Amino acid sequence: MSEAEQDPEQLKQAIWDKISLVEDPEIGISVTDLGLIYEIKLENKEKATVLMTFTSMACPFGPQLKAQVHAATTRVVIKAEVEVVFSPPWDPHKMASEEAKQLMGIF
Repeated sequence: MSEAEQDPEQLKQAIWDKISLVEDPEIGISVTDLGLIYEIKLENKEKATVLMTFTSMACPFGPQLKAQVHAATTRVVIKAEVEVVFSPPWDPHKMASEEAKQLMGIF
């Protein structure tokens, strides 16, 4: 079954899987493991909106990360929009995966 024929949850998972390959260049951990991806919304099987944040408002790699998330999303759907939000503020203690916390030394 092609990705375009999948149900919405499978499509979201396919997008998530592609985004999970994007790493924060400063930390070397995927944006999904860091908890930087807040939500994936599907308008239809051809368009998705990804809500994401950065580790800080002044993240020097913010534009690069946003572009990489956009490119990853368009590997699954034709149209993608990436919205950067800062609410709620990113907190690695609450949002990062256990593996990411260990790699960052957060216990």
